[in-house]
Amino acid sequence: MSIKILIVEDEPLIAVTIETALEKQGYRVIGDADSYDSAQEVLSQNSVDLVLLDIQLDGEKDGIDLAAHLDHQRIPYLFLTSQTDPNTIDRIKEVHPLGFIAKPFTESGLRSNIELAWHQLKKQTPPSPLIIRVNGRTHKLAKESIKYLKAYDNYCYIVTEKQTYLLPHTLKKQMQGLTDDRFVRIHRSYVVNIDQVTAVTKDSVLLGEEDLPMSAKNRSEVETLMSQR
Repeated sequence: MSIKILIVEDEPLIAVTIETALEKQGYRVIGDADSYDSAQEVLSQNSVDLVLLDIQLDGEKDGIDLAAHLDHQRIPYLFLTSQTDPNTIDRIKEVHPLGFIAKPFTESGLRSNIELAWHQLKKQTPPSPLIIRVNGRTHKLAKESIKYLKAYDNYCYIVTEKQTYLLPHTLKKQMQGLTDDRFVRIHRSYVVNIDQVTAVTKDSVLLGEEDLPMSAKNRSEVETLMSQR
C-alpha cells in the first residue's frame, strides 16, 4: 500500500514540485491545500495517512493551528518550514509533528525524511489484529504472524507461521481487511507480508523455504518495500 499524502502549502510552485517528487517515488498524493479551511475540506472527504504541512498558510489560521487539529484527529504530519523565529518555535512546542523538513529541500531529502518518520511511526503503533471467522469459530490473528494469502477459486487461504485457514470469500475481499502497508500483491493469486520475505528473484518471492510466483509488473513495488524495511 502506498502512503496517501496531503500537501498543505501556500506556494503553488512548491506544492507542484513536492507532488511531482512524491509521485515519482511511488507515493499517492490525494490532494493539496493552501489554507486551514481548504485543508479541512480535503480531510473531510479523504482518508489521509500523512500530511506535509507548511507553517505559513493563506488566511488567519496557519499550519500550527492545523497541526493542533491533526493531533486531535490522530493524523500524522511533518512540518515544511523555513521559519525558526522564537515565537514560532514556542508554538511548535505545543503540537506533536513527526519531524521537520527544512526549506529549501532536495528530492532525496524529502523522501528520506518521509521514510524515516513513517518508519518510526509504524514502530510506535501496534497493528490491530485481523478478525476472521472460520467454520463458526472466530479467530484473532496478529497481522505480523501472517506469511501470505492465496486465492483458491472463490475462497482464500491465510497462511500463518503456525496454521493455515480457509476463508469462504475471495482474496480481493479479504484484502479489504488488510490495509497495512506490509501486505503487497505479488501475483494475481498471492499477497505476501513483506516483513516475511527473505529474498526476491526474477520471477518469485522467497519466504524461508517457500517459493511463491511473482508477476513482472509487481516486482518493482516488492523491491521498493523491501528497501524500506
